[in-house]
Amino acid sequence: MISFLLSLVALVAGYFFYGKFVEKVFGAGIRPTPAVTKADGVDFIALPPWKTFMIQFLNIAGTGPIFGAIMGAKFGPAAYLWIVLGCIFGGAVHDYLCGMLSVRHGGANLPELVGDYLGRNARTLMLVFSVFLLMMVGTVFVYSPAKILGDIWEPAFTVASVGRYVFWIALIFIYYIVATLLPVDKVIGKIYPFFAIALIFMALGLLVVLLVRNPDIPEIWEGLRETPGGPLTSQPVFPCLFITIACGAISGFHATQSPIMARCLPTEKLGRPIFYGAMITEGVVALIWATVSMYFFYGKPEPAYMFMPGGAEAIGDAPSVVHLVCNEWMGMLGGILAIMGVVAAPVTSGDTALRSARLIIADFMKMEQHSVRNRLLVCLPLFAAVFALLLWQIGDASGFERIWSWFGWSNQTLAVFTLWTATVYLVKEKRNFWITLVPALFMTWVCTAYLMYTPNAFGMKVHIAYAAGFAAVLAAIIWFSTWYRKGYRG
Repeated sequence: MISFLLSLVALVAGYFFYGKFVEKVFGAGIRPTPAVTKADGVDFIALPPWKTFMIQFLNIAGTGPIFGAIMGAKFGPAAYLWIVLGCIFGGAVHDYLCGMLSVRHGGANLPELVGDYLGRNARTLMLVFSVFLLMMVGTVFVYSPAKILGDIWEPAFTVASVGRYVFWIALIFIYYIVATLLPVDKVIGKIYPFFAIALIFMALGLLVVLLVRNPDIPEIWEGLRETPGGPLTSQPVFPCLFITIACGAISGFHATQSPIMARCLPTEKLGRPIFYGAMITEGVVALIWATVSMYFFYGKPEPAYMFMPGGAEAIGDAPSVVHLVCNEWMGMLGGILAIMGVVAAPVTSGDTALRSARLIIADFMKMEQHSVRNRLLVCLPLFAAVFALLLWQIGDASGFERIWSWFGWSNQTLAVFTLWTATVYLVKEKRNFWITLVPALFMTWVCTAYLMYTPNAFGMKVHIAYAAGFAAVLAAIIWFSTWYRKGYRG
């Protein structure tokens, strides 16, 4: 528990000290924001700061800081280091600069920002990459909550006539369409703060129980992978841990979400609490769940799953871990919050993912979104494609696992492009670019090594994957150094 408490203090300190430093590097001022200069009553709306924070937090969180932390805890105490260091120096910097760059560029989406600083080809690549990633998010976050709800209850007549889970899939899909089409303050602005509060309350409840119970769990100094009985995964810490825990440390998906709130930010000075602060809050949630999972997987003298009914079967199933722990520690209230965590969170991530896809496509086609007709013209083909992807996922027994594995890698690869975009911006503005260059190089290594290592891609031996990752970093350093010497050196 000492490792957990130190990590918690580090995250809070990171917000107040390093977050302030990053804000100073960027130079946030008092200039008008797009929410004021481009107000349209649909996507560009100045929202109250507390509401903007809550929406941003739920937009970027979803089930990522819960499921990712649970699966990442299988790697042992190394998860603590990645959540803390990744969040402070990587994820929060990534989210802050992406959000503030969007503010400075009139609420621009990620592909536009990438195109401005990395070139037209990179912009086209990011357009396709981002929309496909967002479609995967929408697809994954329809079926998984529908399955959970369907296992609890669904009308017998729909099961008999059209099959299992179709009732909930249809309801979630209808909600997606409504939330994607309507102005941001009509649905998202009203229900998101409630769900965000519930997600935070669940984490705080678990934090209190952790402090009261003070379980005996592995500490960092006992060895990053020296856990009782050995680690529950045979995958190497590097690069797999850094892909498994994404949303609690650094996530490229956030770069597709931050522009939504960049269009609702009343003033630039709110950038640090809303963008950097929301990521630190997500890191705290991930840290709590990683600690809870350490207790579940590796608690001493015996791991918790050994004395929980159904615990042994839940080791490989993150939603089941959430349900078991919340029910044991927090009773009926915990069960309700667990359902909200594993159902409401992914649904609310899915709708903003598709909203982001609409905005990206509309910006690319230069199609204004004030009229419902134009929103429909973009949304109908988008939802048709997501529905087709959903049918494939349901029809293929391993469809979910395949989409999720590629989502994990795509997620972090998107972060690489965002960090490089921010680096080029800081160089051109003659500001401290090391704050993004170092995490950009590190994540370049992670994503390349994982692509080479994972059986879902090239399936190479781990030492070859390491070498390939190092080669990618070396190539990136050569490219950056050459570009920098040509015209952007002090």
